[in-house]
Amino acid sequence: MWKSFLTPGWVIAFILALAFSWFAITWLSPWQLNKDHDIVERNERIETAFEADPVPAATLLDGGYDPADEWTRISLTGRYVPDDEVLLRLRPVDGAPAFQSLVPFQLDDDSSTVILINRGWVPAEDGGTTVPELPAPPATETVTLNAMIRTPEDPHPEGATQDQGYTMVQSISPAQIAELTESGSDFAEPYAQLLSDQPGVLNPVPLPQLDRGNHLSYGLQWIAFGIMAPAGLIYFLYSEVRERRRYRQEQEELAELVNPIADDSPAPAPVSSSASGTTETEPKGPVATAAPARARYGSSRTNPWAQKETEERF
Repeated sequence: MWKSFLTPGWVIAFILALAFSWFAITWLSPWQLNKDHDIVERNERIETAFEADPVPAATLLDGGYDPADEWTRISLTGRYVPDDEVLLRLRPVDGAPAFQSLVPFQLDDDSSTVILINRGWVPAEDGGTTVPELPAPPATETVTLNAMIRTPEDPHPEGATQDQGYTMVQSISPAQIAELTESGSDFAEPYAQLLSDQPGVLNPVPLPQLDRGNHLSYGLQWIAFGIMAPAGLIYFLYSEVRERRRYRQEQEELAELVNPIADDSPAPAPVSSSASGTTETEPKGPVATAAPARARYGSSRTNPWAQKETEERF
């Protein structure tokens, strides 16, 4: 019986079930669970940042930037360099086309550190293609800012473009933007995102929603799907074997009921033929016939014998 399962259909079903199970458990589920883990860590850092006082920027920048410090609130004292302003384009905010202002900020310390400041966003005009009038940041005076430290993005492969009198980029990469400035200063590795009510801020970039989303449930669902695929295949194999055994047993019972030939049945009497002069045997009693087979599936599964009452069948 088991050799009958070595058909292309069953073999392909077996391979697909195992491949799907492996992909769901080793790739799709960890992908969602890792996203849930990262969101939980991010939310914890944001909550901790607002529970503590801002730390001086030098505390995080002097010893090298650690991505684990992202979203920490920092205080910066220095001045803007508005001549090197760069706009971030193609980055919607709350689903609306927008431009974000990126301006270098010279720290007022002995290290001459320059850090890129994201001043916030303004809505685009004329269907999302025109830059509106941007309020300029304080140009010469020394100001103190409160911002959140952010991990830099990878440089965009398309680089910078010149449009409407502005230099525009598609990613917040301080290393890439430093090459576009007239001063040519090296920027600190991270950048700072301004909070509300700070000097030079536009519309502050909204902070992420502090909820976990559905990534945890999605990860668990992929694990369940990975288990259900081979389990379902095993169930179909079991159902097929059970059906084959039941069909074979039913056919044996049908044969016994249709062909009840007694062992002591009398021999058939000879019958003479006047035309040919030969003698033929006339059958007496029940005649052995083949059991009526039926299809194992579909509407033809039932047969007249199976539809009779128990007394009529036996």
